[in-house]
Amino acid sequence: MHLHKNSFLTIIFLLLCEILFAQQQKLSDFYLIQRQYESLPENDPSALPLVAKLIRKAKTENNPTQLFLGYKDARYYSSDPHIKLKYADSAIYVAMAKKDDSLLSSAYMSKGIVYYFYFKKYKLALNEYLKAFDKNKNNKDPYYRNKLNYHIGVVKSYIGYYRDALDDFEEGREFFESEIQKYQHPNLMYGNQRGYLNTIHQMVVCYRKLGENKKADSLIALGLFKSSKNTDYKQEHSYFLKEEGIRRFRNKDYKGAVSTISAALPGIFDAKDFAWLTVAYSFLGRSKWEQGNTAEAVNDYKRIDSVFVKHNFVLPEVREIYVDLINYYGQRNDTSQSLHFTRQLIKVDKILEEDFVYLSSKIHREYDTDKLLRDTEMSQRKSWMIVTSYIIACFIILFGAFYLVLRFKSRKNVAGQNNILGINLAGGSLALSEEGAFRVRSYKKTEIADDIVASILAKLKDFEENREFLDGNIRLKSLAKSFGINHNYLSEIIHEHKGCNFHLYLCELRIGYITKKLNTDPTYLKYSSTALAKECGITSRTNFSKIFLQVNGMSYIQYLSKIKAEVSNAEIRVEE
Repeated sequence: MHLHKNSFLTIIFLLLCEILFAQQQKLSDFYLIQRQYESLPENDPSALPLVAKLIRKAKTENNPTQLFLGYKDARYYSSDPHIKLKYADSAIYVAMAKKDDSLLSSAYMSKGIVYYFYFKKYKLALNEYLKAFDKNKNNKDPYYRNKLNYHIGVVKSYIGYYRDALDDFEEGREFFESEIQKYQHPNLMYGNQRGYLNTIHQMVVCYRKLGENKKADSLIALGLFKSSKNTDYKQEHSYFLKEEGIRRFRNKDYKGAVSTISAALPGIFDAKDFAWLTVAYSFLGRSKWEQGNTAEAVNDYKRIDSVFVKHNFVLPEVREIYVDLINYYGQRNDTSQSLHFTRQLIKVDKILEEDFVYLSSKIHREYDTDKLLRDTEMSQRKSWMIVTSYIIACFIILFGAFYLVLRFKSRKNVAGQNNILGINLAGGSLALSEEGAFRVRSYKKTEIADDIVASILAKLKDFEENREFLDGNIRLKSLAKSFGINHNYLSEIIHEHKGCNFHLYLCELRIGYITKKLNTDPTYLKYSSTALAKECGITSRTNFSKIFLQVNGMSYIQYLSKIKAEVSNAEIRVEE
C-alpha cells in the first residue's frame, strides 16, 4: 500500500514536470527565434523574416504578449518609417485587446518615437507621449519612466522651455548614470548607455541655448569620450562632434568647426536624422561664410531649405539662414531668389508659431499639471473628493467666466481707446489667448496648511513687487529653495492662488511688465524685440514674440503699431 502511494506521487510529479517542461519549451521557441536577430542593428530589414516567423507563431498559439513583442521588433527593424507606423499601430491594437495599460503605454510611446525621430512631427509625437503618460500610472519601471520624460523633455527644448527640459534631462541622466554602473544583460546595457549619451546631448543643446557655455563644453568633452569607446554608439558620437564643431565656431575657430562638423555629417546622415543634419549644415555654412567661402555656405543653406521643402519641418535655430539667403541674393539683385526665400521664411515662421502655441498648451495642460498631481499623490484621493472638486471647479470657472465677460464689457465702455482690446496694460491678472478671449484660470484647491500658504503668498508678493521675475535664471526649484519650501508645494500654491502653472505665471509677469513699459515709457517703443526679451528675462527674441502673442492676444508688431498709432492720434488731437 505504501509502495503504491509512492508510485502514484511519482507519476503525478513526472506529469507536472512534463507540463512545466512543455510550457518552458514553448516559451523558449520564441526566445530561440528572437536570439537569431536580436544582435542586428536598428533598421536592419534582414531581421524581418525571422520577426514575421515569431509573429505567425504568436498568432497560431494565441499568445498576445509575444505578438505584442513581435510587432515592436518589426517596428524596430523596419527601415521604412511608414511601415514602422503600421507596426506601431498593430502593437497598440494588441495592447488594447489585452487591456494591459503598461503594454499600451509602451506602444503609444513607441509610436510617438517614430513620429518624432523619423518624421519630426512634434505635435503627433506629443499626442502619443501624453497617451503613454496617461496609461503609465501603475508602471513602476524607472527605465521606462525616464525614457518617457526624456522624450517630453525634447519637445520642451524644441519650443524653447530649456530650463523645464533640463529638469527632465537631469533626472534621466542620474538614473542612466547609475544603471550603467551595474552588471547587466548586454541589451539592457546598450539601452541604458544610449539613454545616457542622448540625455547628455540634449542637455548640451539646452545649456548652449541658455548661454551657459562652460556647462555645455564640459558635457561635450564627456560625451565625446564616452561615445568613442564603442562603435555601437556612432550615431551619438556624431551628435557630440556636431556640438564640438559648434563650440569651435563660437570660439571663432572656423577651420576647426568645418573639419569637426564635416566629420559628424556621415553618422547623422546614416541615422536619417534630418533635423540635426540641418543644424550641422547651418553651422557648417556659417563657418564657411566667416572664412569668405560664401558660395559654399549658400549651398549648405540650400540643403537646409531642401529638407524643409521635403519634410515641412524646421528647427528654430536654423531660421536665421533664410535671412542670410535673402540678404545674399538681395545684394546681387537676384529678385527671384530673394523673393523665394522671403516666402520660405514666412512659411517657416508660421510653422514655428503654430507648433509653439499647440505644444506649449498641451504640455502644460495635460502633462505638467497631471504630473504634479501624481508627484504629490493627489491622484490617490478618494473618488468622491475628486468628483466634488471637479463640480466646485466647474462652478468657479463658469462663475469666473461670467464675471470676466461682465468686467470686460464694463472696461470696454469706460476705457475706450485708452485700453487696447480690453487688455490690462498695467500687467494685471487678465490675459488673452491667441483667439482673443480671456484665458479662464484653473484654480486647484490644496491641503497645505494655511500659515504656510500665507507665508508663501507674502513672499510671492515681494517677488513680484521687487521684480525678481526679470531674472532669466529663475526656476521653480530655485525659487522654492529661496522660499524654504518644497517645489511641489510652491507649484500647488501658485496653481491655487494664481490660477496657472509656474511657467505661465512667470510669462504673464514678464510680458505684463514689458506691456506696461511699452504703454507708459516712449523709450521702450524704440527697443528691438531682442532687447525687450533680455529686459524681461525671456531667453530669446523668438520666445518673446511667441509668449507675447500667447499672453496679449496679438503679436508684438501688431501691438507696437497700435500703440504708435494711438500716440500719433493723440498728438494730432493736441495740435488741433
